[in-house]
Amino acid sequence: MRNILLSLSFDGTNYCGWQIQPNGDTVQQRIQDACSLITGENVTVTGCSRTDSGVHANNFCCTFRTVKEMSCEKMIYALNGNLPDDIAIKSCREVPESFHPRYDCTKKEYIYRIWNSRIKNPFEYTHSLQYKRQLDAELLNEAAKKFIGTHDFKGFCSAGSSVQSTVRTIYDASVTRYGDMVVFTVCGNGFLYNMVRIMVGTLLMIAEGKTDKNDFEEIILSGDREKAGITVPAKGLFLNKVYYGGEFFG
Repeated sequence: MRNILLSLSFDGTNYCGWQIQPNGDTVQQRIQDACSLITGENVTVTGCSRTDSGVHANNFCCTFRTVKEMSCEKMIYALNGNLPDDIAIKSCREVPESFHPRYDCTKKEYIYRIWNSRIKNPFEYTHSLQYKRQLDAELLNEAAKKFIGTHDFKGFCSAGSSVQSTVRTIYDASVTRYGDMVVFTVCGNGFLYNMVRIMVGTLLMIAEGKTDKNDFEEIILSGDREKAGITVPAKGLFLNKVYYGGEFFG
C-alpha cells in the first residue's frame, strides 16, 4: 500500500472549509472524489489541518493510500484534470506508511491580508479584509513581535474548541506593507480555533486606539478572551506553508 502526500492550493470562497460535512461542499470531499476516481478505489483523504468556511490555502498538505501504480507526476495531472478550477494539486510524493500529515507537521505559517484603502478592490473582495483607516504597519509589526514565544493563548481561542492545552509556541510574527496591502504573517507549532483571526483583531485594537503596544503583552498573558480583539472575517486568512521536520513541502 502506497502512502501519497499531496500539496495543494485552494480558494476557499465557495467551500464550507476543508473537512467533509453532510450538508455542504468541502475541499476534502472534492480531493477525495478525485483520488477515488483516478485510482478506482474507495479512498480516504487525511488533511494536515482544518480550515473554516471561506479560508484559503497557498499550501495545504494531505495524504491518501492506494495500491495503484501511477507515477507522482502523472498523479498530479490526473487529479488536476478532475478538480474544479479553484483547487490545484501542486506537488506529490510517496512517503513512509507511518507518515501522518497532521501529527508529523512541525510548524505552520499563516498569513492574513488586509486591503488598507478607502477604495474597494473588486479583485480582493474575497481574499482580504478591507480596512479603510490608514494602518501604521511599523507600529503593528512591533506589537506583533509580542506574540513570539511560548504562551498560553487561551484568550485567542474561540468557544467550541476541545483541545487539552492552549499553550502554543510562536516562532515568528510580523506585519508588512506592500502598497495598499498589509499582511500579517505568523509561524508556530500549532494554532487554536480562530487564533490567527483573533490575533489580527487584537492588532487592529491598536489601530483603533483601544489599546497600545505597551499593553499588548498584558492582553496575551491575561488569557482573557474579552480583552483580546474581535475575530476578523475568514476571507483574509491563508494557510501559507506547512513544514515537516525542517522542510517546507509545497
